[in-house]
Order: sequence, then structure tokens, then C-alpha cells
Amino acid sequence: MQHRIPRQSDREPLAQGTHSADNDARLSAELAAVVAGARRRALRDGDRQIDTAHLLHSLLESDAEVSAVFGDGPQTARLLGYLVQRSIGYGLRWQSAVEDSGSVPVVAETAGFSPLAAGCMEHARERAARRDDTPARGVDLLAAIVVDPQARAVEVLRRAGIDPHELFARIEARTGRRDLDAGADGPAGDRSGECAVGRGDPASW
Repeated sequence: MQHRIPRQSDREPLAQGTHSADNDARLSAELAAVVAGARRRALRDGDRQIDTAHLLHSLLESDAEVSAVFGDGPQTARLLGYLVQRSIGYGLRWQSAVEDSGSVPVVAETAGFSPLAAGCMEHARERAARRDDTPARGVDLLAAIVVDPQARAVEVLRRAGIDPHELFARIEARTGRRDLDAGADGPAGDRSGECAVGRGDPASW
């Protein structure tokens, strides 16, 4: 029977890796708080790594700009319900696997994050840098997450009836810009699941 409480050696990489993210100057204060909240949730749930579902849950609970993108409709309430029940739902299945889209960038080695979540964190920083070189915000991380069809967060979004393509469009409308290589941020046409630059033309979604 699998234990819910990780060993101390399992907890240390999670705490060490995400504390460094909390102090990352490339993250806004709000996004650093989101990461801290996701870390607390992962530790409380007995998970060895922060994954994209942890990040999405924390974004919804503590980032006002992200909450505004979602709105207050029934789909958002359903989404939060799924995320809150993680310990008796999705989480039981996810405990035995690592969230990884199969890509192997160096950033995937970041301690404390799943490989896929680490890639999305880095993509959020790159997105902010392409915009105006300001620290990454919660909407940057949300945009990075929804483009990856292998993300656990995307699985929950779809179950809640939320289309990641439409969600990304709302983010772009709210931030009032399209990246020069917007296909890098749009939900990818291929299914490789990489949070990486150069993923195709939004017109082909």
C-alpha cells in the first residue's frame, strides 16, 4: 500500500527547488506567491513534485488577474471542485507517475517541479521577456500551461468543460498583444506537449 506521506528525503528536493523559485527575480511577487502556495499544497497532499495541476489550483486561488480570465461561471466552479478533490480523484492515479511530456530540456531537471511544470515555468519567463522584459505574471504561467496537451492541468480543464484554446485567446485579449511567434504560446497543433518556442501557426489550431 502506497504511503501518502513522503519520506524526508522526498520532501527536501521539493522544498529546496521551489524556495529558489520563490526568490527568482524573473517572477513577479504575485507569481512567486503562487509557486509558494503550490509548494504548500504539494507537501500537504504528500506529492513529491509540484505539477501543473498544483500550479493551476494556486493560480485560481491567489492570482486576481488569472481569476478574471476564468470568470465566475459554473465551469470555473466545477474546475475548482475537481482540483479541491485531488486527493480522492485525479491525485490517486497521478501519485504513481511523473508528469512529463517526453521532452528533455535542461530546465526539466529543476528540483521540486515535475519536468513538464518546470518547462512551463521557464516558458512563462520567456513569454514575459518577449513582451517587455518585466517579471513573469500569473497569466504568463497560465498561457504556458494551457498550450501543453500532456499537462495534468489541461486534463482537468477539459474535464471541467473549459477549452484551452479559448482560454488562451482570453489571455491574449486581456494582455492586449500577440507574440511575434504566437504559435509558440498557442495550443500546439502537434501532440508532443513541449512548452517550447516555435509550435506552429495559431490559424491552424
